[in-house]
Amino acid sequence: MNTTATDNLRIDGQRLWDSLMDMARFGATPAGGVHRLALSPRDVAGRAHFCALCEAAGLAVRVDAVGNIFARRPGRDPTRAPVLFGSHLDSQPFGGKFDGALGVMAALEVMRSLNDHGVETEAPLELVNWTDEEGSRFGVGLIGSGLWAGAHDPARIAALTDDEGVSLRTALDAAGIGGGLETVADAPAPDAYFELHIEQGPILEREGETIGIVTGAQAQLWYDVIVTGTAAHAGTTPPSARRDALVCAARVIDLVDRMMRARGEDGRGTVGQLRVSPNSRNVIPGEVRFSVEFRHPSDAEIDRLAAQFPREAGFIARDCGTAIDIRPVLRLAAQPFDPACIALVREAAAGLGLKAREMVSGAGHDAVQVARRAPTSMIFVPCKDGLSHNEAESTEPGEAEAGAQVLLRAVLARANRPV
Repeated sequence: MNTTATDNLRIDGQRLWDSLMDMARFGATPAGGVHRLALSPRDVAGRAHFCALCEAAGLAVRVDAVGNIFARRPGRDPTRAPVLFGSHLDSQPFGGKFDGALGVMAALEVMRSLNDHGVETEAPLELVNWTDEEGSRFGVGLIGSGLWAGAHDPARIAALTDDEGVSLRTALDAAGIGGGLETVADAPAPDAYFELHIEQGPILEREGETIGIVTGAQAQLWYDVIVTGTAAHAGTTPPSARRDALVCAARVIDLVDRMMRARGEDGRGTVGQLRVSPNSRNVIPGEVRFSVEFRHPSDAEIDRLAAQFPREAGFIARDCGTAIDIRPVLRLAAQPFDPACIALVREAAAGLGLKAREMVSGAGHDAVQVARRAPTSMIFVPCKDGLSHNEAESTEPGEAEAGAQVLLRAVLARANRPV
């Protein structure tokens, strides 16, 4: 990155931190986290607050048909595609303050700092809050960015329901967000996309690094599994007559763990949801529903997992005398990020004298979907003990500020590049 007057720009770290704490009021939990599921009343209130902040910063706000919020700052050349940057404001159930919110509020801080210093960019700038990155409410993640990228079927997404039977379409209507989901992908592609995020893992903290230069994201494979047996009396049903759905589910869950560990430190396999029916102390479970997900940096390894898991889970169900229904939910290929955008992040960190390392993201992010349509990269900052999706999730104010400063430099370099 060439030394220019803009290299001396500094974001306001205290204002960024204050804005993060302010956003954490929406869905705040007693243990210090947030419970802000997508399109819930808490999320809707947080979204309205965020839109008001954007408008106060002089940004032009628009909301698309799935609720993605875009806030635009004009550039000298209105014909150029904007540089897009942001993340998401929805949370896990009882999640942390920083997952997603750091990227959104840091994007706003970039805009505010440019206003403070009277800086005009060549290309327009646009920040974004993507709707329902987490997938905690409707069972499918990366909804807003996935629709925008053309990766989801709009009719299927509209019909998704939460645990209370509320469809995503109904939730959008209740939030005052109208329009057909098929229009979301019609938006023009940006010139590039940058996303700042906490690492959600222990590597940066363990190695004493401040910045993660993210070169891509690993592949993912998700399933919903239903095991059906026969509910029966716990005291009167002998072993020979039992078709215990929970015993089958337990053995399948162990299979997931064994398949993960067989792939060494790169393996990931998780069952995060489990529903037992009828869920009574003295009734043999007749049905169990649970989630399964695998992740790996290699698409070939994901292919092997996709072939192995349904086959071996079927053998377990047969031996237990139960039926098993394995439904694919999501499959994402490993996604490399754009070399030019990665270089801008690398140069920004180096120019600021920050310790940095290149890394592949173990988590899924909106950037994975956006990379289908635009040159993309991500910036990671450490999180305490590598802990995320937890109310105790935390990062230091100085780390958040450093990440936002790298974001500012990378965005400016991209927006002001000669074309």
